[in-house]
Amino acid sequence: MIMEWLGAGIAALKDYIALHVLTCLIPAFLLAGAMVSFISKEAIVHHIGAAASKVRSFPLAAGGSFFVAACSCTVIPVSSGLYYGGAGIGPAFILLWVAPAANVLALVYTGAILGGKMVVTRLAVALLVAVIVGWVMSVAFLRDDLQHSAAAAASPSDSVAGAGNPRPAMAGLPRLVAGSDLLLLGLLVLALLAPNYLVQRGPYLHKVFVWAAGMAAVFGFAFRVKSRGEIARWLRESWWFVRLIFPLLLIGVFIVGIIGEVLPEAWIQRWLGSSSLLSAFLATLIGGISYFATMTEAPFVDKLMGLGMAPGAALALLLTGPGISLPNWLAVARVFGVKKAVVYVATVIVLGTVFGWVAGLLVF
Repeated sequence: MIMEWLGAGIAALKDYIALHVLTCLIPAFLLAGAMVSFISKEAIVHHIGAAASKVRSFPLAAGGSFFVAACSCTVIPVSSGLYYGGAGIGPAFILLWVAPAANVLALVYTGAILGGKMVVTRLAVALLVAVIVGWVMSVAFLRDDLQHSAAAAASPSDSVAGAGNPRPAMAGLPRLVAGSDLLLLGLLVLALLAPNYLVQRGPYLHKVFVWAAGMAAVFGFAFRVKSRGEIARWLRESWWFVRLIFPLLLIGVFIVGIIGEVLPEAWIQRWLGSSSLLSAFLATLIGGISYFATMTEAPFVDKLMGLGMAPGAALALLLTGPGISLPNWLAVARVFGVKKAVVYVATVIVLGTVFGWVAGLLVF
């Protein structure tokens, strides 16, 4: 039995490395490093720093995150890059939540499989959860947040790894990013999204071809507009995120594979088939531990609903499954600190449970 569990963990690890590292994580780490290297920390602090208006910074973070199709692990380098670039903890965690939980690609796919009522409810609740998560994190860690933003504003030439892109002092409203840097960041975003957007069916090798084309465009442009020293600093920043996050992702995926082997289908049928608060909580807990690549949660939930899972519990799993996972917990704790990870995960689990239960009673 133990060998079967270990085999399931190893199989999950092999699938994760084969299907996600190349086309998802590499562009995500490069994007995180570029955000730290090329985006003005002064401008980030001004627009979405801890002292910025929540009325402005929260919608900016949520609206931008809506178009980033990333899983709960892939989004961590992007969110942490934004945070270490000077963003407030509220906007950073809104990105961390919305991008996997309510991106446009996952929502479209959810509607195609589970119907219009489920996708509309998922979108509305996910955005509401995002605002609450951002507010909770901002309030709970207000002192840390203000100190973090003040440090970022006071040292615009510094970066996460201590090798940032020097910037001249700017008068008046800070400029967020230079034109060439903005185009480079846009190419990185396209390289991150294109494999999932353009190749939704067929062999994985087709995604690799799209990824390779995207990487060729990124580095071709980078070598035209950046010096070798700037590119070296960018890659050092990206490598810092790799060393910080990647090992914990692998450990988490291995554990999730074992959990998936241990959890029996009969248990799901028995405990997730009602609109009770307990069913919503258990679904939230399963979703919060399991790992779902973006878009894979919809067919999984559809299968469980076919086995008798209640719609409210299904929504709870849709909310938490893509947004957090055990690998996500570990990596968030490593990047942002254990206290922030505990508050974030607990908040999401509570909100997923409550909203799934309420929707099961009033909407479905």
